[in-house]
Amino acid sequence: MPEQDTRISTLQAIRAFLVEHPDVSPMRAAEALKAQGISLAPAFVSAVKPVLESTRLSIPEPEMPPIPEPEMPPAHLSFGEGKLFYKLYAALCSYANGKLNVVPGEFADPEQFTSLQPEIRLKVRDALYAQPELIDQFVQENPNQLTAEELAIVASWKYSVIGNFYVFRYLKQYTVFLTDKNPSKAYGVRALASPFQEVVGPHLPVLVKGVLLPINGRIVYDGLLYTYRISFGPGIRRSLTEDFKRAKETYGIITSLPEGSAPPVVKKKAPRKKPAAKGELTDPKAVMNIIVELTDAFCSKYLNGEYADLCRKLAAALARKRPSPLLRGKLETWACGIIRTIGWTNFLHDPSQTPHLTLYAIDEAFGIAGSTGAAKLKEIRTMFRILQLDPKWTLPSRLGDNPMVWMASVNGFIIDLRYASRELQVKAFENGLIPYIPADRGNDSDEDG
Repeated sequence: MPEQDTRISTLQAIRAFLVEHPDVSPMRAAEALKAQGISLAPAFVSAVKPVLESTRLSIPEPEMPPIPEPEMPPAHLSFGEGKLFYKLYAALCSYANGKLNVVPGEFADPEQFTSLQPEIRLKVRDALYAQPELIDQFVQENPNQLTAEELAIVASWKYSVIGNFYVFRYLKQYTVFLTDKNPSKAYGVRALASPFQEVVGPHLPVLVKGVLLPINGRIVYDGLLYTYRISFGPGIRRSLTEDFKRAKETYGIITSLPEGSAPPVVKKKAPRKKPAAKGELTDPKAVMNIIVELTDAFCSKYLNGEYADLCRKLAAALARKRPSPLLRGKLETWACGIIRTIGWTNFLHDPSQTPHLTLYAIDEAFGIAGSTGAAKLKEIRTMFRILQLDPKWTLPSRLGDNPMVWMASVNGFIIDLRYASRELQVKAFENGLIPYIPADRGNDSDEDG
């Protein structure tokens, strides 16, 4: 260390010690400093003490390193992007509130905006998206003197997605939000300050109402989620899983808005497939069509149209899988397994049912062993997690008598929605939880009578 730096460090040590112990004697000060590794004579301390007390030496203070930004988990926006989002969103909402007079006051500052009650922020947010042209007006007027890059982010909020979503799955890079409308789409959404596990809870799926917005090639929500207090049974969960698979196969998981604005994903080169043997079918759809001809013929002769429709639906689900299991095994075995699965789910083997057949009679009709038919039934059931009375695979005429269709948890209580108020039935129907509104069916029956 240079001599001057050494002298300055020594003087800093003496001054710091004397500030803490102003009445200490030079002898005691020298002893204490020696314990810190600084050897000084008491006379030197006595000589510099008056100077340090009477003057402010120009001794440079050590430079403090810049405080690093907190590191956010991968499923969040970065800390800087989160600050930027709140800054811009508060400015836009304050501008909209000034134009529409939704609530009193201004809140262009992010801290003011986030300190408002959620109910107030929801009112302002809903009013803004009821008149999305305000976004363009804000960008044109630029009342907050934002930079061009910041204005571009606000302008992109015209492509926000608004509605009900199932918070479906927590992944490492984002949380999957699944739309509640057909066709289903899956969005990869980043959290802001708090993880989604704290916002909506650890147990999924959860139905929420919210707004998804783009920022720097990612999707976030606006910090406001309305959560419906509804629990989902195994039937609904399986149905959502199928919706998610279809959405992922059709659109992929959407991670930027507007859709298609993300850079294309580089796909690995697919391995070369072996050429098919002569006469072997390689198109799952073509195989499915042959199987459906077999199931249609059987249902027409022994069952009814409802069974035929559900068998077609199950055959289509098997054909959509990649790779499709329909490409291996005999077509008659698959046709038998599909009819067996739908029959087993709807208690076709129960003599009190109409129509009624034993499952072994299905095997005999297709000329296969009973053990083979039972194995195919188990394979299909396991593949789609199908249970007896499964709402997704219940005959439409029996939905009204299937308790699995109507049971739901409302405010922590399991209730039968068939006997709930019409208002609650409408809400459940709009969210896809029940196939129809029982109260309306009852009214129709009364009128017919």
